[in-house]
Amino acid sequence: MTNRLGKETSPYLLQHADNPVDWYPWGDEAFEVARATGKPVLLSVGYSACHWCHVMAHESFEDEATAELMNRLFVNIKVDREERPDVDKIYQTAHQLLMQRGGGWPLTMFLNGEDQRPFFGGTYFPNDARYGIPSFKELLAKVADYFDKNGGEVREQGDRLTDILARLDPPPASAEQTMSGEPITRVREQLADNFDRHYGGHGGAPKFPHPGTIEWLLRAWKNSANDAEPDIDSLFMATLTLTRMAEGGIYDHVGGGFCRYAVDRYWQIPHFEKMLYDNGPLLAIYSQAFLATGEKLFATAANQTADWILDDMRSPEGSFYSSRDADSEGEEGKYYVWTPEEIASLIEPDDYAAVARRFGLDAEANFEGSWHLTVRKSIEDVARELGQSSTDVESAIDRATNLLLQARAKRVAPGRDDKQLTSWNALTIRGLAIAGRILEREDLIDAAVGACATIHDKLFVDGRLLASYKDGTAKFPAYLDDYAFLIDALIELLQTRWDKKHLEFAVQLAEVLLARFEDKDGGGFYFTADDHEQLMHRPKPLADEAMPSGNGTATFALQRLGHLLGEHRYIDAAEGALRSAWKAIDEYPHGHVTLLTALEEYLNPPEIIIIRGDAAEIGRWRDSAAKLFAPARLLFAIDRDEQDLPGMLAERKAVPGEAVAYRCVGTHCELPVTSWEALAASL
Repeated sequence: MTNRLGKETSPYLLQHADNPVDWYPWGDEAFEVARATGKPVLLSVGYSACHWCHVMAHESFEDEATAELMNRLFVNIKVDREERPDVDKIYQTAHQLLMQRGGGWPLTMFLNGEDQRPFFGGTYFPNDARYGIPSFKELLAKVADYFDKNGGEVREQGDRLTDILARLDPPPASAEQTMSGEPITRVREQLADNFDRHYGGHGGAPKFPHPGTIEWLLRAWKNSANDAEPDIDSLFMATLTLTRMAEGGIYDHVGGGFCRYAVDRYWQIPHFEKMLYDNGPLLAIYSQAFLATGEKLFATAANQTADWILDDMRSPEGSFYSSRDADSEGEEGKYYVWTPEEIASLIEPDDYAAVARRFGLDAEANFEGSWHLTVRKSIEDVARELGQSSTDVESAIDRATNLLLQARAKRVAPGRDDKQLTSWNALTIRGLAIAGRILEREDLIDAAVGACATIHDKLFVDGRLLASYKDGTAKFPAYLDDYAFLIDALIELLQTRWDKKHLEFAVQLAEVLLARFEDKDGGGFYFTADDHEQLMHRPKPLADEAMPSGNGTATFALQRLGHLLGEHRYIDAAEGALRSAWKAIDEYPHGHVTLLTALEEYLNPPEIIIIRGDAAEIGRWRDSAAKLFAPARLLFAIDRDEQDLPGMLAERKAVPGEAVAYRCVGTHCELPVTSWEALAASL
C-alpha cells in the first residue's frame, strides 16, 4: 500500500511512497485536513541525494511505531526541496530565525495548519536520543502537547515571525546614492584574508567548490592585466583552488565530475553525492581557467567532467538529470572506493606501479579501510621514480582508469534523481556552451543546443517556464533562478553558435522576468512570480548560496542583453536590482559575489562585438577571438543572410562581399572594420 506520494513524479517523494507515514505532498489538501482536525503540520523537506535524509527515513519514517505517532498527532507533508525551492527557502529562513542556527536537510518544521506559520523546527532528529538531541518520538509527543496547550502563543509567535520576514529585505539605495566599486575592493581583501594558501579554497573544513568566486577572481586578475602591478594573487587563489580540487578526492578520477563538497581541509574525502548544479558551473570555470593559463590539468578536468555529464546525466530527451546519490547498497561512497588488491587484479602489473604511486595505493587507507583515489604524487615524480617518461606514465594512468571505469560499471550504482530541473539545466547549458567553445568540441555545443530545445519544447508553455520535468510531465511554475540562469545560458550559447531562435527565447524570458518577478517599487526580483501560489512569505533572495544568486544572475544577464539590443528597460531593471541590493552588497560583499560581478559590469559595461558575413569566414574570426581569455567581452558571429534582427542588432548590417565587425563598449561604438587584422588589433 502506497501513501499519497505514490502519485508524484519526484524520485525523492517516491522514495517515501511506501512509508507507513500518511504523507501528503505540499498543497491545499493537507492544510484543509489540518484546519478541519486542528492538528499541527509536520513538514519534512529533503532531496533524493541527501545522506542524512536517507538515515532519518530508515530510522523514523519506515518505523511503524514512529509513523503511528506522526499519523495520530500531525498532518505530515513531505517536500522535495529541488522541486519546491520556494517552500524550502521560506522555512530554512524561518528555522534560522526560530532556532538561531543554520538549517540544512533534512529540514523538520512544525507548522500551525491554519496559516502555514512554523513554531518549532530542526534538521535531523535520531530515532534514539544521542548527540545531545532528543529522540524523534519524544520530540513528536512534546511538540504536539505544546501546540495543544499554547495555541495563543503559537499564533503570536507566527505574527512576530511574519513581521520579521517582511522586514528582511534591505531598503534600496536612493536615486542620489552613487554606486561605487568600493565593495569590489573590499571583497577582494576579504577573499585574500580567508584564503587557504596551502590547499586552496576559503575557510576550513568542510570545503565547498564555489565556482562563482573562482570566476570572480579570474576576472579580477584579467581586469588588472594591463596595470603596472597586475593582481597576480587573484590568479594564484583561483588556480591553486582549481588545482587542489582537480587533484583531490572531491574529483572522480575514474569517471569524471565533482562531488558536492570535501569533509576535510585538503579536498581529499568528499561527501560523495554528485549534483548537476555543481558540475555545470565547474565545467565552465575549468574551461575558462584553461583558456586563461594553458594549464593541461584544467582542460583534462573540463573534458572529463563534460564526458560524465553527457554519458551519465543526459536524458533521452536531451536535457539533464539532477544528481547521483552519495550512497549505494546503503553505504556512502561504496561505489567509488577500492582496495589495492582489487585494482592490481584489474590492470597490468607495470601500470599498477604508476597507479599505486599516483593515487596513494602504497600508503594507508584513507576512507574507512578502503582507498578513495586522490593524487598523491605528480606525473613527473612518478616518472622519475620509475625511470619512465611522463608520457608513458600518463598512458599507464589512462589505461588503468579506463579499466577501473569498466569494472566500476558492474557495481551497484548510486541512485540517480532523474527529474530534469530548468535552472540546473540552464547552468549546464551555459557550461557546455563555454566548454564547447574553448575546448573546440562540437559535441558539447550540440548537447547544449539539444538541452535548450528540450526546455523550450517541454517546459515552456503558453509563454511561461515550468520548473521540473519527468516521465513526460512538466510541472510547477518556474522560479527566478529558472528565468535568470536560462537567459544567461542563452547569451553564452549565442556566442558559441548563433541561432536567432535562442535570442528570441531570451527576450521572451526577459519580458516575463520584468512583468512577473520585478519589484516595481523597491527594485530587484522576487523568487516567485506575482501569480504564484500564495505562501506565508514572498522572498527576494540576494546572496549566493550553493548556486549563484538569482538576483545577481538576472542583473548580470539583463545588463548584457540590454547592451546587446540597446534595450534600456533591461538596463534600468538591472540598475534597480543593484540599488535594491546595495545595502546588502555594501555590508556583506563576500556573500554577494554574483551581484558584485553585475556591479562591475554596471560600472564598466562589457565589450560587445558583432561580426557579419559568410558563415565560414566569420566563424574563423569568432574562433580566433575566442582563444583570448576576455570574460568581459561578448562576441557574436551572425550570418550575412540573417534578417529581421531586433533592436540595435538591426543596425549591424552585413557588407557585400566581405566580413565586417562592429565593436562597442557600453554606449561607445567604433567604426566597423573589414579585416581580421584590424579586429585583432582592437582585441
